[in-house]
Amino acid sequence: MSEDLITGVAPLGEVGPVADLPFAPVQLHVRRARVGDAADLARIVGHADVFPHTLQMPYADEEIWRTRLTDMLEPGKPDLMLVGEISLNGGPAHVQGMAGLHQAGPQLRRRHVMSLGICVHPDGQGQGLGWALMAALLDYADRWAQVLRIELHVYADNERAIRLYESLGFETEGRLRGDSLRDGEYVDTLCMARWHPSPPRLPATRPASSNQL
Repeated sequence: MSEDLITGVAPLGEVGPVADLPFAPVQLHVRRARVGDAADLARIVGHADVFPHTLQMPYADEEIWRTRLTDMLEPGKPDLMLVGEISLNGGPAHVQGMAGLHQAGPQLRRRHVMSLGICVHPDGQGQGLGWALMAALLDYADRWAQVLRIELHVYADNERAIRLYESLGFETEGRLRGDSLRDGEYVDTLCMARWHPSPPRLPATRPASSNQL
């Protein structure tokens, strides 16, 4: 997936405090993706207001996503794919967003780096789902996955997504001119990255007591 998705360039929505309230009319839930989510992921990335903001192509296919998910969920794979569900007024939950962490490359010396991709269906935008997915990925990367650097690409004109990434610690490191063909025009993308804000360290070594010598 990482080669297909310019990170989070579909509008992601603003952070909504309502998402954290158990009695809120909008309930958000983030979980690990399953192979059975293939139809929902194809629906999200295939939406006419979503795929132009990514590197996905028109005519998203459920079977292609089923194959991708099957591969990503193989034991030992470092990828993490999350989905975001929304339920209204206690009703059934519907998958309306997706986000993933993927190896930045096969090189041994880049094992500390992962790339991030995210997109949210228009029906799920403006409700804090993009922020919730990002927060979950960053928590996983910082506390469990030994990731020091997270990279992403975003279209240079997607100011809403850029603001979200900056609020979560990402910084712009460069601009790629004409990096992607979007609706018949070459457009620029920004390279952004975030370093672990407080990398884990070894516990302090206690001096040996005299009875241990």
